[in-house]
Amino acid sequence: MSDYARRASGPAVREIRICVIGDALVAGVGDPRAQGWVGRVAARTPQDEATISFFTLGVPDETTADLGTRWWEETNRRFGTTVADCRLVIGLGTADLDAGLSIPRSRLNLANVLDDAHSRRLPSFVVGPPPTADSARNNKIEELAGTFSDVCRRRDVPFVDTFAPLLTHEDWLTDLAAGDGIHPRQAGYGLIAWLVLHGGWREWLGIHPDS
Repeated sequence: MSDYARRASGPAVREIRICVIGDALVAGVGDPRAQGWVGRVAARTPQDEATISFFTLGVPDETTADLGTRWWEETNRRFGTTVADCRLVIGLGTADLDAGLSIPRSRLNLANVLDDAHSRRLPSFVVGPPPTADSARNNKIEELAGTFSDVCRRRDVPFVDTFAPLLTHEDWLTDLAAGDGIHPRQAGYGLIAWLVLHGGWREWLGIHPDS
């Protein structure tokens, strides 16, 4: 019996739809393999227990205010009226710093998105902003990442800190130096994917760790 026939004759397979929204890092800008961290996470997420679809919705230089404005309209078009288990992943960047948004405003913007998602019964998973090659900018990113983490903690939303683990990581720094100092290349995106996969990803999806 073919795999298709086996699935058709057996119990219904759980369907999960995941929309990943964020900036250029979500889109994998700079990755010569065009996978980014989202593609790598998708490739390493087992589908023995569920059929999982990933929809990547990245916009370069997007602030948390911009994200808050567009997230529901764009994700809802992918979720539609399906009976699937629909979920939201937010990949946060550092555009708030360039736009002059205050830390309290960035905090409020993320909180509003998470509260809105919760009211729509959409489980959320947040990936924080990684460090850059600019040490002065990193001081501000550290504060931003800290406040994002606190917002998630207060709402019991999984948060993956990419800043602290990558700040002095040799492979990350090498990747940044080979590019524009902001977007990594292949190795850097692999590191972010590793952090996500080991940051409660399967538990959040409800996938058995041994699948």
